[in-house]
Amino acid sequence: MTEIDWCLDGYDYELPPSRIAQNPAVPRDSSRLLAVDSPSSQQHRMFRDLPDLLQPGDLLVLNNTRVLPARLYGHKPNGPAVEILLMEERQHNCWLALVKPGKRLKLGAKIEFDPIAPECHEEAAGPCCCIPQGAVATLPDRLTATVVARDDATGGRLLEFDIPTDVTLVKFLDEYGHVPLPPYIDNSQATPEQYQTVYADRPGAVAAPTAGLHFTEELFSRLQQRGIEKTFVTLHVGVGTFRPVEVADVTAHQMHGEWVEVPPATVEKIRETQARGGRIVAVGTTAVRALEGAAAASGDFSLQPFCGPTNLFIYPGYKWRVVEGMITNFHLPRSTLMMMVSAMIGRPRLLDLYREAIEHQYRFYSFGDAMLILPTAKID
Repeated sequence: MTEIDWCLDGYDYELPPSRIAQNPAVPRDSSRLLAVDSPSSQQHRMFRDLPDLLQPGDLLVLNNTRVLPARLYGHKPNGPAVEILLMEERQHNCWLALVKPGKRLKLGAKIEFDPIAPECHEEAAGPCCCIPQGAVATLPDRLTATVVARDDATGGRLLEFDIPTDVTLVKFLDEYGHVPLPPYIDNSQATPEQYQTVYADRPGAVAAPTAGLHFTEELFSRLQQRGIEKTFVTLHVGVGTFRPVEVADVTAHQMHGEWVEVPPATVEKIRETQARGGRIVAVGTTAVRALEGAAAASGDFSLQPFCGPTNLFIYPGYKWRVVEGMITNFHLPRSTLMMMVSAMIGRPRLLDLYREAIEHQYRFYSFGDAMLILPTAKID
């Protein structure tokens, strides 16, 4: 490792705004795939080519989290509008949230939310109309919350929602919430379901594990026919995944914890794969973090079943325990996700690949194209 590998400025690059994908590929597996097959070579392929690029006996590990309708629009009583992005539940029905404008929400402030119109459930995320006259809401006419604390680590607020103790806020979100697209997606016609993986079944994330958006059921069938298996972990994507690095020395960055579950069946599948010489390929940086975080929590760095928070930060110099290859999208400059990928193939190599992707008109970020890093490209 060199000093620049631990310097925030070493993870900068310039991306033309036209390269930021505003809509997903249709069908999902028609996105492009930059397949990195050695420390010095790569191929320009399509995501549907994945079965030809992996080997029989390989194991894909996918994150089955499902994105919550975590963006709420409300207002102070008889006051200005506010926007809320739920991040994580700290206590029963008490959530950490990012709020805009935060200055208007001091301790004790009350927020009122209105239900959204039924027809808006299939629209892209954003402010929505109220229930039209004559429509019937299935939940109370008002959802309210109170600001009970400020979170200095994130600049957010802790909101206590005024709902019965025997129900959870998640039950209300289909009526009140919007699927939160990232801020750089500002001109999208995507439906909320297009921002979910086809295998998402564990609600809890505030952002999608976007490397998984490229998979289709037909592609899974072709992978299975070739002898490439799959298994699942859960990491509920929260503020830790996309919180910006604000220190010049990246080793001083503190990751925010995210909730992870690596079940016994997944651990057993991974052990069986390793025993027969198969390779472990994580789908997305969140699956990487779940597996490596579980190994780090075991005490002896062996993969064991795990359920709980992880704040593992992976950057160049990291010693890999479980993951041998990964599928990932193209990430924002100066992000912890770039640092994680750099830990696998090296920072200079990653920046060279990003430059090549830009030159070849790849689409970047959440709805963009993908990169496959094969185990043969991983550095020691």
